Amino acid sequence: MSEVSGARIGVVTFPGSLDDRDAARAVRIAGGTAVALWHGDANLHDVDAVVLPGGFSYGDYLRCGAIARFAPVMEKLVVAANGGLPVFGICNGFQILCESHLLPGALIRNDHQHFVCRDQKIRIENNSSIWTKNFEVGQEIVIPLKNGEGGYIADEKHAAISLA
Repeated sequence: MSEVSGARIGVVTFPGSLDDRDAARAVRIAGGTAVALWHGDANLHDVDAVVLPGGFSYGDYLRCGAIARFAPVMEKLVVAANGGLPVFGICNGFQILCESHLLPGALIRNDHQHFVCRDQKIRIENNSSIWTKNFEVGQEIVIPLKNGEGGYIADEKHAAISLA
């Protein structure tokens, strides 16, 4: 992504995060500068975008992402995201985005209550976001899929918007 080259991309670490180093490496490979953001720090350090990586924030003891949404960094991130800062949630990061109401809906346990770990082919339906603009509409890509709570649910209006 040309926008990543030289960009400062924040990568948030929560207690229990386990993919923050992978996310920081991906930022560096894409040509950006990975900026470590600590969950307890209410400062976004002038980043151009933020990645919320996967893991088990705060152990996911209550509900995945439910405790993380109250972290000091999230207070600033919610305000910045509502003001247009690009935010990318991976796995537990997506759950945190739902819990913090930056995304509509919620995530529930997978069918058959099993953890899923596989490569997943997806089709690009919308290439107008900062995250998808270098793909062609209709292009199929493969992403790693790993989760126990990957069943996304939302009301019909929001599901159509989120998936469009």
